[in-house]
Amino acid sequence: MNLAILILSVIGAYLAIGLIFGLWFVTAGLPRFDSAADDSPWGFRLLILPGSMALWPLLVRRIRSRRKETN
Repeated sequence: MNLAILILSVIGAYLAIGLIFGLWFVTAGLPRFDSAADDSPWGFRLLILPGSMALWPLLVRRIRSRRKETN
């Protein structure tokens, strides 16, 4: 029983962080990630929200690596 609670807590924390990152990504981070998506409509941004929530660690790593390249 305790293992199940631990697993669900970890998944919940991952998704909570993913939601926070995903909302930031579709509002402010997308132009930093891809300049072609700067003028993208909100429909497109809502479509990529679940993917950005699920793949937030990879997107954070990619944004950090781009930031290091520009410095």
